[in-house]
Amino acid sequence: MGIMALMKRIKQLNSGVKYMLLASFMFAIMGAFAKLASEHMSSLEVVFFRNVFGVLLIFYAVYKKPMIHQGGKLLLLFFRGAMGFLALLAYFYNIAHIPLGDAVTFSKTAPIFTALFAWLFLSEKLSPKAWLAVFVGFLGILLITQPSAVGFTKYDILGIFSGIGAALAYTSVRELRKYYDTRAIVLSFTLIGTIGPVILFVLSKYFYMSELDFMLGEFVMPKGVVWLYVIGLGVLGTFSQYFMTKAYGETKAGIVGAVSYTNIVFAILVGLLLGDALPNLITTCGIILIVFAGIMVAREK
Repeated sequence: MGIMALMKRIKQLNSGVKYMLLASFMFAIMGAFAKLASEHMSSLEVVFFRNVFGVLLIFYAVYKKPMIHQGGKLLLLFFRGAMGFLALLAYFYNIAHIPLGDAVTFSKTAPIFTALFAWLFLSEKLSPKAWLAVFVGFLGILLITQPSAVGFTKYDILGIFSGIGAALAYTSVRELRKYYDTRAIVLSFTLIGTIGPVILFVLSKYFYMSELDFMLGEFVMPKGVVWLYVIGLGVLGTFSQYFMTKAYGETKAGIVGAVSYTNIVFAILVGLLLGDALPNLITTCGIILIVFAGIMVAREK
């Protein structure tokens, strides 16, 4: 009876909410595939396979319906792609080394930083509630990182950067969508995210620095079950983006943005299945504050 009641409630949900719940679940499973693949290859190679599928899908979409846009902002388009690529490198590196829920939570700070960057670079006004959300979000980051006397760990810095990099990419999208087809904007990310790793694979043969190991690595041809992992993360990553886009097209951005934080819950549950430990009390409080701050920002939109 409980399951039937739950199914009835799900059917009654707004279509945009359902799309975002599905996208969040797929994104968490993609993270699981990325974590499993990272046991056999570098995070750089994981990023490569994540983006190859996106490039193929967008090229097919453009083939079916050519892009028509004004253009003229190539440098900003490159910046959007580069920031998204670097943020993804940091995100997948953290997935390989820290609990999945923590890595996802760091990435979900992006809306908080986006609000701040929109104020800095696009002259968008922040209400008192939005400023409070930014403050609460930063407090949540401090609780998750719990910096010691020597400062933040490498994983903390990369986690925070995964949010900042994504926020810079999202902020640039607000300007780029006036000039480019949405597919061109997404292609800037997936194409740089495919070509960038190839260049770094070559550089990695002649250069190594432990501090930069998140963006260096040797290409290792997947074998056996590893192919399932890389195909899974590529397909699920692409479909999660598709359903997320559908969600924002169906429902108000504030509602969809708030629902997107279910991604953290899904990631923690999936992480437990992969052997991650439950977050401790302080980390849990930090996660709650970041979710609360993100929802506040989403509601302001």
